[in-house]
Parts: sequence; C-alpha cells; structure tokens
Amino acid sequence: MEFDSIECVSITDGIDEDESPQLHHQHIIRSQFSSSKTNNNSNIICDGNNGGISIHPATSVHELLECPVCTNSMYPPIHQCHNGHTICSTCKARVHNRCPTCRQELGDIRCLALEKVAESLELPCKYGSLGCPDIFPYYSKLKHEAACNFRPYNCPYAGSECAVVGDIFYLVTHLRDDHKVDMHCGCTFNHRYVKSNPREVENATWILTVFNCFGQYFCLHFEAFQLGMTPVYMAFLRFMGDETDARNYSYSLEVGGNGRKLIWEGTPRSIRDSHRKVRDSHDGLVIQRNMALFFSGGDRKELKLRVTGRIWKEQQNPDEGACIPNLCS
Repeated sequence: MEFDSIECVSITDGIDEDESPQLHHQHIIRSQFSSSKTNNNSNIICDGNNGGISIHPATSVHELLECPVCTNSMYPPIHQCHNGHTICSTCKARVHNRCPTCRQELGDIRCLALEKVAESLELPCKYGSLGCPDIFPYYSKLKHEAACNFRPYNCPYAGSECAVVGDIFYLVTHLRDDHKVDMHCGCTFNHRYVKSNPREVENATWILTVFNCFGQYFCLHFEAFQLGMTPVYMAFLRFMGDETDARNYSYSLEVGGNGRKLIWEGTPRSIRDSHRKVRDSHDGLVIQRNMALFFSGGDRKELKLRVTGRIWKEQQNPDEGACIPNLCS
C-alpha cells in the first residue's frame, strides 16, 4: 500500500554547510571484511594417536585454524579424521561425517592439541581496517566482533529486505541513489500524509526522509500496519549511528486536528536496532485509525494527517550538571 500523495516541507534551520559530513567519504560496499585466504589444510596434520601437530613451514597459525569447508575460524569442538585433517563442528554435519580432504569417516575425534594452540593466541579484531585497534584472546574475538562499535551498519531502509552494509556515509548515498529516499537538511520537519481509502490498511512500510542535523543523519519512518485487530499508523525516528551517540539527541512528533493534538517525545533509536524491533516495541507516535480519521476532519472517508516534529541535541550544563536542549536556530 502506498499513499496517494505525500508532501514534505522541511524547514531549513541555517545549519552551516561545513557541519554536514561529505558523502564522498571512504565507504564499504557489501564486504565481508575478511581477507582472501588460501586453503592449506593439506599441509596441516593433527596426529590422532599422540595429539601432536605437524605444520608445514609455509602455513601460518591463522591458516591452521581455518576450516577447509567454510574457511571460517574454528572453535571447540574442533574435529579431525583418522588421518588428522581438521574441520569445524558446523561443517562436520554438512559433509555427512565424511572428511572433505580424504573422504574418510570423521567419527568423534577431537583435535585437542589444536584447541590448545587456539587458547594461546591473541588476534586483532576483523574490523581493524575500519578503525578498531583492539586485540583479543582467540576465544573472545567472536563475542567482541558481534558488538564491535566499528562493525558496519545494515541498510536502514524498511520498505524491502536490503542486504547492503557499510559505514554511515556510504549508506546515506545508497539510500539516496538506490532507494530514492528524500534528503533534507534541518532539524524540523512537516509532513502531510494523504490516503483516499484509509480502510485499506495493509502491512506496509515507508522510509520517507533522511535528515542531516547537527552533522548527523536521522531516518524518519512512517507506516501503516495492523496492531492485533486494530489498524494503526506509526511514526518514529532512528539515528544513523550507535546507541551511545543516539542518547545525545531527542525528538518530538506532533499530530493534530479539530482542536486536538497528540505529542510524542523520546530519544531516537540507533539503526543497530532493526526497523521491526523498534516498530514492535511501539517506541514512537502510534495513532489508531479512528483517531487519525478524527484528526483528518471532513467526512472521515479520506486520511489527511499532518505530522510535524523537531530534533534537538541535549547538552550538559557545566554549572549544574543538568542536560539542557540545544535547538537549531
């Protein structure tokens, strides 16, 4: 479902141009952030009889711990066949308990020596090329990388399943060029949503606007969906960055008509949280259809919603230790 017409008026707030990050910033495109690796498993032998490891001189320890099937790093339990070829536990089931190197039955032999080698390793985060300087014990590395602040962001577009990942500047360009999202500068906004047949409420999603404000980017979402048996409309804001930075900002949304109004104030959610997670938590301005039609006025046969809002930055008062709003002039 799409609206018959959408009008967007963004009120320019006089933000200096040099506050806006440049879109030609170095970016990441759909990368897996792992280097190309050569499978040297044929040069690695774990002796199942005495637990020893024989490593070809050209084989690095990192390659030693690389699964020959998925090429990912192996974590306990690390399995091996009777000839000493290793494989990770996930791939062991995928190859139907047959060694991918010699085709022998794998059985339930673990390469304990290789697991001990892994315990002694310290490796850099795989997002080191993106700025992460940290080094971790081998078995702690995965946990860190799952929450690393330097890991790439998923595309925040909610109208389709988009697999693109990258840094913020690349995603802004991607949203503009590939998803044709409207871009605006300023910290206040004024949207008018019109739907000729508001009875047709289907699960549909729109990301209408990306705002550049205080040198950061924010995504304004508006959508219609069924909340149980009740048709509702919902608007909310997401911050293009991490949660810790999102807490420095606040926003308000207002919808009204016929002398009534609803106002929502809150903190934008980070795009680390998926669109569905934010929507299902109802963390935004939620308007039931009957209320939306009341705000629309007239004969209640056409939806005419005007949603206004603003974004501000919370600043710490050095004298009192309290947060005070910093509004765009």
